[in-house]
Amino acid sequence: MNAPAAPASRSALRRLAAPLAALASVALPVLYIAAVDPNTPGRYPVCPFLQATGWWCPGCGGLRCVHALAHGHLTDALHDNLLAVVAFAMAALLWLRWTTAALGARPVRLPALRGRHAGLIIVAMAAFTVARNLPAGAGLAP
Repeated sequence: MNAPAAPASRSALRRLAAPLAALASVALPVLYIAAVDPNTPGRYPVCPFLQATGWWCPGCGGLRCVHALAHGHLTDALHDNLLAVVAFAMAALLWLRWTTAALGARPVRLPALRGRHAGLIIVAMAAFTVARNLPAGAGLAP
């Protein structure tokens, strides 16, 4: 009588294969960054944009942000790269929606992103980049 349960389990595993593979592809680099501290000079390459211009790019501080989050230091992560923390939270929500939909459950409801939102995101990233490079926005710099 237990035989019918196996196909259902295999089906659930099949539906979860892609979300779990995506999670693993993120978890492995996060584990590496958690173990190899980016705050130590020379451990990771310097940002090419920073090297060429002297300006912090929107991603500068991202590795330090991931390291801080992996160690549960949210305040440090927010200081290292506020934009990255927001992006990671959004990515986590999208992954949660994908996973619940794959399980056949009612997916997490999120607002729809339209073409104009892409423009707003680009403008926000540009504003963040400029702000973190101005003396008044020094708190946004990593």
